[in-house]
Amino acid sequence: MRQQSFLKRSVKTLIHSAALVVLGATATGAQAIDRGFIAPHEYALPTDFKPFNIFAQYAFLQKNDTLYDANGDKTQGPGSELLVGLSKYVRLWTPESNKNIGLAWEVIVPEIGIRDKNTSFSTGGFGDPITGFAIWTKPSSEWVLGADMFVSVPVGDQSVGGGDRWDLLGSIFWDAQYGKLNYTGNLGYHFNGSSARGTAPGDYYHLNNRFGYRVSDLVEPYVGIDYQTTDGVAGAPDGNETALAAGMMFHMYDHASIALHYQKGIDGESVAQSDSLNLRFVYVF
Repeated sequence: MRQQSFLKRSVKTLIHSAALVVLGATATGAQAIDRGFIAPHEYALPTDFKPFNIFAQYAFLQKNDTLYDANGDKTQGPGSELLVGLSKYVRLWTPESNKNIGLAWEVIVPEIGIRDKNTSFSTGGFGDPITGFAIWTKPSSEWVLGADMFVSVPVGDQSVGGGDRWDLLGSIFWDAQYGKLNYTGNLGYHFNGSSARGTAPGDYYHLNNRFGYRVSDLVEPYVGIDYQTTDGVAGAPDGNETALAAGMMFHMYDHASIALHYQKGIDGESVAQSDSLNLRFVYVF
């Protein structure tokens, strides 16, 4: 598949939805489901193509007004807000030795803002940058199957939790296209390194699914269901949450798209309830 035909078929492409490191989790007492910002065609990737680039901007606003306690009951949350941006550059290519696989290298820079409505405390800065590789293949013309692995580099601002530890994160991902119906998703992990400032957050595992239906050349509504489980640390219980998402993707040009969805937790234990607005912009060049 050549690069031009790929661009015409799907602006939607992203080799990988940046793994979200919510570095403000400790400060806010909350953590959103990882990769909850992905949208349809997140992993709609080609094989046998000329090298090209992707720039993507993710953003999401999480409100921590409600917590799930250890029994799964809802209680009042800290009232904090977490605004995260993820600016991502991706270089994609096919190795000459095997045109049936694709490779990509990514650099992701998180921008993080934290606000506590009760105390008027606020802070912001750049989180630890994330970099790594992805590999994928197409078992059939309808399916993409791949994996990615990344590391966060501890050079970010300490005010938003940066500069403290090396984390390892990655996933197995997939994408299926049957006519107007798209199914994309991933099964991922996040292993936290040792912290010099006390106890690091627990490791967590997540499952993300998006189902889109292309009703026109411009518009593609979609829904999603996500799940995450988080290891407890320092005597805290393990946490988990299930969340639903609903949104719309706009295929603006052959080389650009924008997607917007709302995500809400429906069940959980020992976590903040997901309550977030998520944005994704993609530009292929």
